[in-house]
Amino acid sequence: MNVSGESLEPTSTVTSTTEEIDLSIPLPPPSISAMEEYYQLEQTLLLGTLGIAAIIFICVWFFYSLKIAGSYGIGAVVGVVYLRMLVKDVERLGRERMGLSKNRLALLVLLFVVASKWQSLQIVPIVLGFLTYKATILVYMLPRIIWPASK
Repeated sequence: MNVSGESLEPTSTVTSTTEEIDLSIPLPPPSISAMEEYYQLEQTLLLGTLGIAAIIFICVWFFYSLKIAGSYGIGAVVGVVYLRMLVKDVERLGRERMGLSKNRLALLVLLFVVASKWQSLQIVPIVLGFLTYKATILVYMLPRIIWPASK
């Protein structure tokens, strides 16, 4: 009983049954043209990153020093390895895994640990070298954003 004198006991009960829903929907195999387009994008990004890194490496060597250019080069190489790991991780996404792996983060942490412990390396050129793959993505995407292909 409550303050108003009404009973608090339920008058009727509702029964519901819950069924387990299988959310693991099998994905259809990717089409050949989509995978070919993906592999072409992968190759374009990797080769573009190597090309941009080589140009920047030569410019840094010319305008600064070989020591700074070497630091940039180490960062750029680790950036290419990181991009390659990311590409392979994305390729497996959906078919073999439901999420991205965190292993690439260990590569970045290792780069910073080595750069901070090794006195001849400079951290800023290493970081800028590592971020070269992002510049490649911008160079690739900017024309497609500004001038989208008409369908």
